[in-house]
Amino acid sequence: MDLFKEFKEFAVKGNMMDMAIGIIIGAAFNKVIDVLVKKVFLPPLSLLTDGVNFENKRIILKDAVNHADGTVQLEEVAIGYGALGEALLDFLIIGFTVFIVVKFMNRLRNRAQNTEDKTVATPKDIELLSKLTELMEEQNDLLKKAKG
Repeated sequence: MDLFKEFKEFAVKGNMMDMAIGIIIGAAFNKVIDVLVKKVFLPPLSLLTDGVNFENKRIILKDAVNHADGTVQLEEVAIGYGALGEALLDFLIIGFTVFIVVKFMNRLRNRAQNTEDKTVATPKDIELLSKLTELMEEQNDLLKKAKG
């Protein structure tokens, strides 16, 4: 029964919902990047290289062996460097996009945590800590005046 109670607390705190939302958005983002690479970036690149389709580029280590009737007896052994190139391009686009999003989020968070910026609502915890810091500085000034 304790395990169910712990799970309920975990789910209610929002951790599980945040993870689920992140996974769903990540899966959708992966589809967008896949289409962006395969349908937007690779066709012009293929056009610039005289129609070379990078997805199918590979180094054949051993050719396929066929029966006389045309069926494949042994499949070819090949290194698919074109698929690796696509994956690297996916990675670069995703990495750059995540960098831009994190940079934007950090800028928003820094503005929100700046207690002097009145254009953005300061979170309550930051506001309280700022007031506490001001009160401690006042108290230190009073103590210094009382000693000196």
